[in-house]
Amino acid sequence: LILIGGFVQLLAGFLAFRKYDHLGGAAFLTFSALWSSYGATRIISASPSLQNTTLEGFTAGAIAFLVLNAFLMILASSFNMLLLCMTLALELLTICFLLFTLENLPLPFEIVVLCILSIICFYGATASLANSMFGKDLMMMGPSLFTVESSKKNTEDPPPCICPKSYCTSGLRTIADLLNTGAVCGVPTDTVYALAASCRHPQAIEKVYRIKDRPQEKPICIFISNLDQLRAAAPPISPLLWEFMENVYPGGVGCIIKKGEWLKKLGVGEGYSRVGTQDSIMIRVPDLTVLVHLIDMTGPLAITSANPSGEVDSTHHDMVISRLGHKLEGVLCDGESDEVVASTVVNCTRIDESGITILREGCIPAGKVMQIFERVKNR
Repeated sequence: LILIGGFVQLLAGFLAFRKYDHLGGAAFLTFSALWSSYGATRIISASPSLQNTTLEGFTAGAIAFLVLNAFLMILASSFNMLLLCMTLALELLTICFLLFTLENLPLPFEIVVLCILSIICFYGATASLANSMFGKDLMMMGPSLFTVESSKKNTEDPPPCICPKSYCTSGLRTIADLLNTGAVCGVPTDTVYALAASCRHPQAIEKVYRIKDRPQEKPICIFISNLDQLRAAAPPISPLLWEFMENVYPGGVGCIIKKGEWLKKLGVGEGYSRVGTQDSIMIRVPDLTVLVHLIDMTGPLAITSANPSGEVDSTHHDMVISRLGHKLEGVLCDGESDEVVASTVVNCTRIDESGITILREGCIPAGKVMQIFERVKNR
């Protein structure tokens, strides 16, 4: 019977591991080994042919079980009272095992221990079966003696601004609503993270300069969602420039073109004087779906990199939050950026007379941009 009990404990251990209950699985496997060892000593002592066999090895095993089960008792005290009582009963059974190997086990003590263990095991099996079948705590297993509470959850500081996820439609709408009311937000781009402000709110663009400590003489570019928006504004752009932009947009290339009243048709509005220079403006169409959708909801955005002026670019939303979050109304969280450097800036204001000029080499190599231009020009 003891060997059968060991097999049942072994089966319970495997079932517990399949349910990812590692403590329960370890406990039941330990109980199975104890039951089996106890049964083996009983068989050896009862068999006439094996009565002269030494039990010293089992004595050492019983001591090992005592230590191991004591550790399980500590763990069980953080789960429920029933499991703790079971490990306590198994500790008493291990003492019986040890006394038996030393040939000093009182029979009444063994009977009492086995009765206690049988009652606890029967109640535990019945309670587990009933509670699992009905999904309710019909039979109580008792509270734990102590609980280990994680202090990390309660010590995390709330973010300094609104930080929705980019893959949530609600998050995108939240950032769009903030931008449409004149807020400045951190947003992901197809290169590095950027600060965004609606072109309809010049005071928001002014705030971008203050947030970054950006020199006033450095112009801010604008992002649009597609070239069709630009065509609808009907800027005086030559066929060569149109074809060049069709080959580099969407992507990490920003084209500087001549400024004009057509920007107001594009939706720039009151921010006309705060973007670009007096004569030129850099326009970019990003190759990032979430940002394109955001621009469709807000109109053209004034964009500059999301870092204090003169410092390295932000390549993760956590960098934006930690460096500038206390100065922003929101950050659209999109994880790691696709690039570690900003876009490549190309001066196209004299593209028909003298070609293009690379003002800043970024994520797109200057050589590749020049190859595109030469191919377009020769065509």
